[in-house]
Amino acid sequence: MVQLVGYQEELSSLGIAVAGMTYDTIEVLAGFHADENLNYPLLRDENAQHVNALGIRNEAYEMGHQAYGIPHPGVIYLDGKGVIRAKYALAGYRERPPFGALVAHLRGLVAAGT
Repeated sequence: MVQLVGYQEELSSLGIAVAGMTYDTIEVLAGFHADENLNYPLLRDENAQHVNALGIRNEAYEMGHQAYGIPHPGVIYLDGKGVIRAKYALAGYRERPPFGALVAHLRGLVAAGT
């Protein structure tokens, strides 16, 4: 999530709003948000409801495990009507998508009107 800060201005210039989402508690989210000085919202995905619906949950952790609900790291691009137009996710949790290439792809989608 922290990597998005470096690209937020460019994404904003494309009309793309940035938000992060995690299964952490509201208190953890607030502390992380303050510690990292993020300038975009962090959303709480209680019980992995959205992660499961989007098909991006890391299947290595079953229900009952403290890491259950953690998604594969990635980015989802929704258009103005809430339709998923692109989904970038990597297996594991240590790697992140290459944000430069991701922003270039999003620039193309926005230019194409999707």
